[in-house]
Amino acid sequence: MSADTSTPKSDAEHRLPTNVRPTHYDLTFKTDLEELTFKGYGIIDLDVVDDTKEIVFNASADLSISDISIHDEALKTEQVQSAIEIKIQKYEERVTARFAHGLPKGSKAKLHLSWGAKLTGSMIGYYYSSTQYYALTQFEATNARRAFPSWDEPLLKATYGVTMISRADTVNLSNMPITSEKPFLDATSSESDKGPQNLGELAKMLSLESEGTAGNAVGKGWKITKFERTPLMSTYLLGFANGHFEYLESSYSSPLSGRKIPLRIYTTPDIVHQGQFSLDVTAKVMPIYEQVFQIEYPLPKLDLLAAHDFDGFAMENWGLITGRTLAFLLDTKKSSLAAKKDVATVGEVIAIDKIFPQWKVDSEFINGELARALDLDAVRSSHPIEVPVPEAKQISQVTHVVIIFDSLSYSKAASVLRMLSDYVGEETFLRGVSIYLSQHLYGNSVTRDLWKGIGEASGLDIPKMMDNWILKIGYPVVTVKESGDSIAVRQDRFLSTGDPSEKENETLWQIPLNIKTADASGKVSTDHSVVLSERESTIPLDTSKPFKLNAQTTGIYRVAYTPERLKKIGEEAAKENSVFSLEDRMGLVSDALILAKAGISQTSAALDLINSLKNEKEYLVWSVVDSQLAELDAILWEQPEEVRNDLDLFLRSLVKPLIERLGYEYSPEDSADTIQLRTLAIAAAAGAKDTDVIAELTSRFKHFQETGDDSKIPADLLHTTFITAVRNGGRAEYENVKKVYKKPPTPSAKASAIYAMTASKDAEIIEETLKFALTDAQIQDTTAFFSGAASNRNSRRRIGEFFKENCDTITKKFGGVYSLQSLVKSSFQGLTTENDADAIEAWFKDKDVSKYNLALAQSLDTIRTNAKWLERCKDEVADWLKKSKL
Repeated sequence: MSADTSTPKSDAEHRLPTNVRPTHYDLTFKTDLEELTFKGYGIIDLDVVDDTKEIVFNASADLSISDISIHDEALKTEQVQSAIEIKIQKYEERVTARFAHGLPKGSKAKLHLSWGAKLTGSMIGYYYSSTQYYALTQFEATNARRAFPSWDEPLLKATYGVTMISRADTVNLSNMPITSEKPFLDATSSESDKGPQNLGELAKMLSLESEGTAGNAVGKGWKITKFERTPLMSTYLLGFANGHFEYLESSYSSPLSGRKIPLRIYTTPDIVHQGQFSLDVTAKVMPIYEQVFQIEYPLPKLDLLAAHDFDGFAMENWGLITGRTLAFLLDTKKSSLAAKKDVATVGEVIAIDKIFPQWKVDSEFINGELARALDLDAVRSSHPIEVPVPEAKQISQVTHVVIIFDSLSYSKAASVLRMLSDYVGEETFLRGVSIYLSQHLYGNSVTRDLWKGIGEASGLDIPKMMDNWILKIGYPVVTVKESGDSIAVRQDRFLSTGDPSEKENETLWQIPLNIKTADASGKVSTDHSVVLSERESTIPLDTSKPFKLNAQTTGIYRVAYTPERLKKIGEEAAKENSVFSLEDRMGLVSDALILAKAGISQTSAALDLINSLKNEKEYLVWSVVDSQLAELDAILWEQPEEVRNDLDLFLRSLVKPLIERLGYEYSPEDSADTIQLRTLAIAAAAGAKDTDVIAELTSRFKHFQETGDDSKIPADLLHTTFITAVRNGGRAEYENVKKVYKKPPTPSAKASAIYAMTASKDAEIIEETLKFALTDAQIQDTTAFFSGAASNRNSRRRIGEFFKENCDTITKKFGGVYSLQSLVKSSFQGLTTENDADAIEAWFKDKDVSKYNLALAQSLDTIRTNAKWLERCKDEVADWLKKSKL
């Protein structure tokens, strides 16, 4: 199964008509958190581009729209006219308002309209958080239309004036600072009747009922909050919220102007104290951004809002960044280093590398974003970074084209930019980005505008270099063959199945080879000038000395060496003072196993390489080793127990010496590398059934279980301890972590509890947990429950059957959010036989999979890839593991 990537016939099929263009939205929202409803009134300024009697805009079927009228002073009569016909297209999410008198070209009009809707827990549009009952927005990519009628396309930028009416004891937030806030009664008595809609009329329109027993004035118990007008921006960046929030505050001074910018983090009162770390990082990051790009932050303030129910991780609403609690909150005394990194980075590398250099986030990119991009882009059902979008709904679902906002779009795009930065030099790259940003402030741009800015800074033909990386599917594998004084290199499209057809192999990329060499004295140098743009090329090189392509692993490609060369590189990489850097060693391990997966090399050769690095000291190299062995373990999950036990034995032989050296106790003096390496080694050993480690962790958990005192469980071991206790325990351990989930001390503790709840071997508990995930868990947590169940070999088959049994419920519940794609993948892609793929494909054949057909296609591709790999390597791996025991 593959995604349909056909190009639409014309923009007119899926874009709004261009007869009018919005320039400003004056929006008023009344939020009722008791009734879980909201109402709105808007006045939208329009430029009339062509003579027209019709106005077409976006509005979700969830909105009940009324009182549509238009005001145009250019009309000699009937300056204000109500719509004579309203046509609603539910699927297209469009409304057409027709008027008796046409609007003349070149005039300016004001569209007046009212609407209302329920606040739901859908995590899109304007929704409520089910755990705390507050409301907030999530408009990316096309969900502003769920909150207000709009021209909901990124190209159609406008300014926004937001007014919020809410219960008097709540807090209102939006992109801009508050200009006024007062009780609605006071505002009504003092407000001038000037303007298109006075407050008295507005109160009636929005049904502002009195509260309390005294008095019957309309609007009592309510307040009205007005915000400054925003700069020009797209609809999806508008944000607002209403609830019982509290905040912590800080500020920073602009290094460019000296202006003081206030910073705040908002959330509910019970957890607001956990926002200090995030606030402190923000205060450090913002000046760095300004200095790097030489552009001052343009808004008067920056707020963060940590939400209990959030579909993604975080959302960059301008001036009001929103995200889940895991993205913003932590208790510094109870949180692991991993949790701190999650909060500090949120996808950021450059600034965080300056604030926390000990974290090596630029190097960690290799086993994060780059690994994810290379994995996703290696299947036939992948897609280019830049794709056409036939209709707005297909930005969050796939019918005729791929999902545009999936992990590949972000991870591969980030990896492409990292590769380009390395090629032209970081300073030049950032100067080019600054040029691009300066030239397009508040405007629209396309990819080539960025290339133009970097080209201006570097003097290079950037589009020639980059177009195929952006516009074409996939990435290459570079095969290296050698003679005494040269190497022959060839590029082909890499597929995880290892079998690209002639048509699939047509693309030729401009590949920076970044050839690292060492001379006789050990001096290391990297040649950045060699770019492979043809299918094949011969490059002069002394192959008697160490060399490696893709130095620092900045390129988006794999490198396949001969077995002899791979062995030599591995021997050099294993040396105490190797000429190959941390980043080189990370890329080397990753390439070795993934090339074996595709049948380009031998899995046993990859295991030889891993075994040769057993004295490695760097955490990040071990993180790649751990993830690659986990991938091998995942395809062997239904192989004979002897094989699986032998793989566990091999893994224990690698990590047990690390535990013996590092121990279980953490110290404030520990380096970041030591903390992470200890945590990884203990987790790997526990997963590989090391009896000593399991006994140590379960003993610590037992103390917590009996006393409620978690002081014997270091924060960095909480995740592994919880999982190990439930995996090797029973009902009592499960119920204890379930209590933590229901009342977590920190967001990261809650995440650990989720994965622990899915670690049980007990069939009854597995079934109970799956049902809990779908019916009782927070909606944002369901993906984590499914992911955890998929990683448990005891529930891996059951999760797919559970999805099929509840397919309609899951699709209805998650159909509008990105989480659905993850749920599909977790449910199926862990299987490893052709029969599994055929059965899944047959089951879905007559189902409507339009909301997740890309995720399903990628899952089927992954299953078939793993099935081929398993068939090729199972005997080879079994033999290698037997020999490794001798």
